[in-house]
Parts: sequence; structure tokens; C-alpha cells
Amino acid sequence: MSDTATPQHLRVHAFHGLRPGPRLLVLGAVHGNEIAGTRGIARILAELDSGALRIARGGVSFVPVTNPLAYALGQRAGERNLNRNLRPSAVPQDFEDRLANVLCPLLDAHDALLDLHSFHGAGEAFVMIGPEDNEGALEPFAHAAKEERLARHLGVRRVVDGWLAVYGSGVARRRARARASGRTLDADPNYGVGTTEYMRARGGWAMTLECGPHGDPQAPEVAYRAIRQTLALLGLAEIELQPPRQDHERLRLVEVVDRLHGDDRFVREWASFDAVRAGEPIAVRHDGQLLAAAADGRIVFPNSRAEPGQEWYYLAQPSARRLA
Repeated sequence: MSDTATPQHLRVHAFHGLRPGPRLLVLGAVHGNEIAGTRGIARILAELDSGALRIARGGVSFVPVTNPLAYALGQRAGERNLNRNLRPSAVPQDFEDRLANVLCPLLDAHDALLDLHSFHGAGEAFVMIGPEDNEGALEPFAHAAKEERLARHLGVRRVVDGWLAVYGSGVARRRARARASGRTLDADPNYGVGTTEYMRARGGWAMTLECGPHGDPQAPEVAYRAIRQTLALLGLAEIELQPPRQDHERLRLVEVVDRLHGDDRFVREWASFDAVRAGEPIAVRHDGQLLAAAADGRIVFPNSRAEPGQEWYYLAQPSARRLA
């Protein structure tokens, strides 16, 4: 894409109620090929414009297309993945760095974030929430109950946590491999920081809603319903809050496995959240090493097109965490 065709602005739709209340940010198309959120937001904006929906208190900002370059290209990223290493940059190196210099202050100006995504392959919609309240060094947090309550009301069954801790362990292994081979590796755990992790680090709370597979005609409906439920739960609009589901499956990410060679392969085509049994073969390294599940659980985000040295798949196990 030529410089003249590169997007030069970020479109934000802001609504301010005349009574005080929390400030919500809703994002779509952080990855340019994930447009369920974009379509769900468009439906909400039409209702706001027609008067069918009104923001009564607090404020809400909608960004239907958060990465306009990736969206214009119809692909996940523009020049890099916006949802990794998200932070302001004094000397931006690429389009996403420049975009982050606008997006990060926007996140700072809000209390809560609903980030709408979709995923490759088959599977049902799910929500990713942050850690339990803690004062640790990696992801200190104090708003777990708020995230848990909203997760219960979003309308999806599956709730997943543990992202940043598992990503950090993957970084440590990449560094160890680099040292063993005599290479240097700029592997910063902050590379795992995306919109939700940035929001929590700044004192807010946030969640990622994976609305379903790319292109699923029901995924925009999942996004639309989730936005309305969030507006209702936060009291921003005077609409009815639907009761929460009672059948939630709670999972925690426990391991990330990297692809190390272009000939590493899965033993079969996996979909996110396929069940795996302890000892079940998952993949084979190029040298014949068999990778098997250490315990019963589920495979998450399997990516048969992962580049060597990058995340290949995650493993999750049932979580005893209760939802507020």
C-alpha cells in the first residue's frame, strides 16, 4: 500500500450521558480481518442515531475499525500485530506504533474496555478475562469481580484466563533456546501486552470477547448482544439486563508450545478447545519428537501456519475459579 493510501486517522464515535457514570470503550477490528465487532458496533450506532438506544449516563466510545490499515488490507495485521507490545512510542517505527500513540491515550481516558474479536477455524464464542486480584509483579489487578460479573452476562458459555502468565513463560523458554544456540533474542514479556493488558495496567478493567469464527454469520449478533449487555450492566443505557448463563465452562491457559521448524506438524487438524486426554499425541517435531498432552484439557489457538519460533498452540485445563 502506498503512503498516499495509508490511513491517516482513527474514527471514534463518542457519546456522553448527561448524568455521571463509568466510561466504556468498545473496539472492533483490532485485527483487520476480524469484523464481527465492526458489524455489531455498526448496528448499535444505527440504534443510537435513530434514538432507539440512548446513552443516559457516563460515556461510551466506539471504534468500529481499530486498525484501519489491516482492515483496508483485509488481513490480521498492517505492518505488525497491533495487539502485541501495545504502548506509546516516542520514536514510532511503523504504522501500529503511530496508531498506538492515539489508541493508548484513548484507553487511558476510559474505565472499562470491551474488545471484540473473532478467530480462525471452527468453535464457539468465548471470553478471555484477566487474572484474579493480586499484587504480583506481572499483572497486578484489583477489579476481578467486575470482569467476572460482566463475563457471566455476555451470553457466551466459555470463560478463559491465564493469558499473560503463560505468555511470559513462553518468553522465558525462547530466551533459553536463544542462549543455548549462542543467539541474542529481544523477547520481552511486554510483547504479550495487548489492549486488555494495557487497560488493566493503567488501572482499568477489560475483556476480550472472541465472537466466533471469522465469517460466522452469527458472530456479529454475539458482538451486538454483548455490547447491549455491557451498556445495561454498567447502567449507561436504560435497557434490560438479560440474566446470566448458568452453564459456564471455566478454563485456565497453562502452557504455550512454540513451533520450532517449518516441518513441525500437527497429528491432525485441531480446532480451538478440542478436548485432549493425558498422553494424547498433539504434534510431531521435524526430527520425529512426539508432543503429547501432559494432562486432560483442551487445545487453544492451534495455528498450523505459525512461523518457526512463534506460538504454535496453547493448552488449557479446567479452572476452579468462581465467577462473581
